[in-house]
Amino acid sequence: MLMKKILVLFAFLNLSFAGFSCTNILVTKGASADSSTFLYYSNDGEWLYHLNTTSAADHLPGDSLSFTSMSGKAAKIHQVAHTFAIIGFQINEHQLAIGETTFLGREELWDKDLPLKYWDLMSLALLRAKTAREAIEVITTLVEQYGYGSEGESFSIADPNEAWILEMIGTGGRGKAVWVACRVPDGMITAHANHARIGNFPLDDPDNCLYSPNVIDLAIEKGYYDPESGQAFRFNDVYDPPSPEHLKYTETRVWSIFNRAAPSVNFSPDYSRGIQTADPYPLFIKPDRKLSLQDVFRLARDHYENTPMDMTVGPEAGPFGNPNRIRPLSWELDSTTYSWERAISTYNTAFSFVAQLRSYFPNEIGGVMWFGVDDSYTTCYFPVYCQVTEISKPFRTGDINAYSSESAWWAFNLAANYANIRYNLMVADIQIKQEEVEDLLILQQDSVEQIAMSLDSEKRINYLTQYSIEMGNYVHQQWVNLGNFLITKYNDGYIKDQNNQIQSVGYTEDWLRFVRDQDSLKHKINKKANEL
Repeated sequence: MLMKKILVLFAFLNLSFAGFSCTNILVTKGASADSSTFLYYSNDGEWLYHLNTTSAADHLPGDSLSFTSMSGKAAKIHQVAHTFAIIGFQINEHQLAIGETTFLGREELWDKDLPLKYWDLMSLALLRAKTAREAIEVITTLVEQYGYGSEGESFSIADPNEAWILEMIGTGGRGKAVWVACRVPDGMITAHANHARIGNFPLDDPDNCLYSPNVIDLAIEKGYYDPESGQAFRFNDVYDPPSPEHLKYTETRVWSIFNRAAPSVNFSPDYSRGIQTADPYPLFIKPDRKLSLQDVFRLARDHYENTPMDMTVGPEAGPFGNPNRIRPLSWELDSTTYSWERAISTYNTAFSFVAQLRSYFPNEIGGVMWFGVDDSYTTCYFPVYCQVTEISKPFRTGDINAYSSESAWWAFNLAANYANIRYNLMVADIQIKQEEVEDLLILQQDSVEQIAMSLDSEKRINYLTQYSIEMGNYVHQQWVNLGNFLITKYNDGYIKDQNNQIQSVGYTEDWLRFVRDQDSLKHKINKKANEL
């Protein structure tokens, strides 16, 4: 039943949002302020996700699971004797967390007749593995047995001690899959955003790099790589060839994360701008300082503010600095193709989370998924401990075709969408509430976990389950109230002050000058046309 639910959800995602639009950040324990491993994952697509739990279970010999390939072919894979408890397809009871971004890559390698898609592999790894290394073994063994039926994919896989990137693509009928996995060195961070990130990799360092035996041979056979060229083999250049348009859409997000995590390096945006002479960004970097949970939240909230790509300025942002661009992000005008920037924060995010994984606590306390719905910029993350047995109702209910304030997804969408009317002012109000609630939840985390440590295992799980439910309900109600507040404060173009007195706050001087200058230019053009 679990696999069927996940299959249906992702099929809906793929149908409803054709763009490949996710962002991941991995922070190793040596790079974090509290020795946590952090994994950030945004699932960007116009769908309403229900967060649910799946209990651990024992299975009989000979049990199997049914799958259907993207071309409609049915297949079965073997079941294992025991599967672990998981939350969604994000984290399991052993503090193993997984995220992904789709890079597509060479479409001719996508074999849609093979059964296992990337979301199948994510959930199967969580059900069957305790550590990141075990998850890589589960995923790669399964695709070797049954085949990989998805497009090119980058997986983030993390546990309390290690973080890995696994990149995989099909073979176009020449085997089951091609893949390479690299461990993020302790003290370093990495990010990926719909473009394969692993370039050169060592062939003789199994502690830090694993790969399929066919990874180079297939590229040679297909004509993607010539070993006589004198150029080193780079997985991403071979299996996900970059173009300026692709790099703008993907690597600009990586550049922004690296630039803000390590500003002393002053990473150039040139590679993300498609400049051929520019060097690719490194796979791993060391942040200027160790990152806290709130730092990871901040890295996930970005429209390239205060950079040359700042989406809150210019005529595209309108009079109120709105960074949200209506899709499609690219368009053709007068036989020329143009595109908007693609930021980390985007209004069409279904959900995102930051997994906080800690080796110095028992699993039921150490693993926390800080979960949020809708745009990362305006969401509010709340804690869901990794062994909870129930999720707060607002985050497991809702219908994308029927608005309801009882659904957290709709409550957050209401506030964020209403803010588009007068973005710069309303988003400031949203961020005040966001900071207030997140700071409270982080502040009380230590005392909550001290209480949990004083309990036996069963009572501890019950306590953390109730706490996670209460915090989910609390966050949901705060956003219902926030939406009501925004509608009341910003009505009919007016703004109510703290005394509920209506104020007329007009456009900025910069915008008025822009309108005047555009109007003047229009008159000049019309005058010249009349003279002709």
